[in-house]
Amino acid sequence: MTPREAAAAGVRTLVVGTVSAGGLLPDHWVATLIEAVEAGLDVAAGMHRRLNDIEPLRRACEGTGRSLFDVREPGRSFPVGNGRKRTGKRLLTVGTDCSVGKMYTTLALERGLRARDVNAHFKATGQTGILIAGEGVPVDAVVADFISGSVEVLSPDAPGEWHLIEGQGSLHHAAYAGVTLGLIHGAQPDWLVVCHEPTRKHPRHLPHMKMPTPRASMLAALEAAALTNPGVRCLGFAVNTSRLDDAGARAFLDALAQQEGLPATDPVRYGVDELVEALFATEAIASRA
Repeated sequence: MTPREAAAAGVRTLVVGTVSAGGLLPDHWVATLIEAVEAGLDVAAGMHRRLNDIEPLRRACEGTGRSLFDVREPGRSFPVGNGRKRTGKRLLTVGTDCSVGKMYTTLALERGLRARDVNAHFKATGQTGILIAGEGVPVDAVVADFISGSVEVLSPDAPGEWHLIEGQGSLHHAAYAGVTLGLIHGAQPDWLVVCHEPTRKHPRHLPHMKMPTPRASMLAALEAAALTNPGVRCLGFAVNTSRLDDAGARAFLDALAQQEGLPATDPVRYGVDELVEALFATEAIASRA
């Protein structure tokens, strides 16, 4: 649809549904966003370049009653992290790279736990997750000193609750590892789920670097997470097998599960029941210990 057709059909907001490297919003997109405002739509985006900083777009909103929503805006200040032990349980998704399925896996785990009457809550840490959940903290837009503190605020003391925290970036990505590390420390996870895409040859936007293995990412994340929770463990692996046929996907997942002795699944293709069942079994063992 054109913006005017969308408005006529009842759409209220144009959402910029992609993010470029570095969160830049190209100049040649601005005309389309102005067209949307003039058609009667609000505009929302999760770029580092703020909609409200684009003068022609802001002027187009004046007197129209339309609004610009910058989703990648923390909207408040945060304390520095302190690493003190918090009540409740926390699971964090981590990955071998960006865009390997951390958000989807976290949402699927929340749904799986809620289906078993667990008091579980998805905690969004990126712009798309915030658009889905309606709230959260865009951790890559927080000043570096306060990243871990922002996640402590996002997932505070919560007796009897499970917080499912959306992961960002990768400890093995040269551009985004700093955000990932602060997120891991602030999350203070009891459990990690490692996300991976097996056909990717190099980290996103870094063709000169090699992809890490799931094991390498697991070990690095466990070491980092142990700073604020020495009892952290890996629950298993969530693998994006979309570029493999069913036989190839099954073969990869079976080999990974056998190699690491942990469940491995594709949350889109096969669901997350294996991971949820493993969590229940292990937590039951821990509670009897």
